[in-house]
Amino acid sequence: MNTMTLWHLSGWQFAALAAAALLVGFSKTAVSGANTISLAVFAAVLPARASTGVLLPVLIAGDLLAVASYRRHAHWPTLWRLFPAVGAGVVAGTLFLVWADDGVVRTSIGAILLFMAGVTIWRRRTAGTPREPDAVTTRAGRLKARSYGVLGGFTTMVANAGGPVMSLYLLSAGFRKLGFLGTSAFFFLIVNVAKVPFSVGLGLIDGRSLLLDAALAVFVVPGALFGKWAVHRIDQRLFEQLVIAATVVGGAQLLLR
Repeated sequence: MNTMTLWHLSGWQFAALAAAALLVGFSKTAVSGANTISLAVFAAVLPARASTGVLLPVLIAGDLLAVASYRRHAHWPTLWRLFPAVGAGVVAGTLFLVWADDGVVRTSIGAILLFMAGVTIWRRRTAGTPREPDAVTTRAGRLKARSYGVLGGFTTMVANAGGPVMSLYLLSAGFRKLGFLGTSAFFFLIVNVAKVPFSVGLGLIDGRSLLLDAALAVFVVPGALFGKWAVHRIDQRLFEQLVIAATVVGGAQLLLR
């Protein structure tokens, strides 16, 4: 695997990855999708293709903490509607990674980040009156779930960037804050664990990357605890604006690198 071990990182590189891991924990318990910044940091410090494999166990650690915090608020009918389409997207993303080299993956991650920033801006401007999650059972609702599911599965496999896609879907389906966090927590835990065999098969996860993950997972915990404390206190609008700006900068940096 073309990646760095823990011992090959400079001090500033490990500090950047540690800060990104801290943000993963925060995003999982407070602002879903904020870890697109972490994605940009990992892809900038590590080889872009290998960074997806190093980041995945860090995300799973955050997912476990989110499930422990919001497990009673998950909406399982929505999850069951999404999983088949997500599976198809993960398979498509795996096939893409078999073909793509590091430069293509870096460019793809940058493009995905910019696309997700655009989606987030569009969602903020077009958000309408929220509905109950159970109301999304029409033919149009099922088609929307499949479309978002495939895109979410592909982006999460290629770049661990499915957060903004699923955030858009869950918000459009009428989820309130706790239901949103509980449903997304189980969704990403199940999807990310399911991605592990694919990542191992592609050579993106091995003993060296797991050693680095073990060191970084320590920083996920305080981020998650702070997110759980801040979720009812944070200025959501300002933070989303900062996330969008950082995502655009990160995506542009990867495209120009």
